[in-house]
Amino acid sequence: LYHSAWIARRWNDPAFPLAFPWFGDQRYWQEQVLALREQIAVLDEGPLELERF
Repeated sequence: LYHSAWIARRWNDPAFPLAFPWFGDQRYWQEQVLALREQIAVLDEGPLELERF
């Protein structure tokens, strides 16, 4: 997320669209949203429980 925000802030620099052509693609953003949803799902899981030996 931080990396995407950094690219967005620098997008007006002519080098950035050339260096990060995937940044404006719909697929990139769909993958980012999916990754965030997966992280939320993991955070919503209960804590791990270890068996006592």
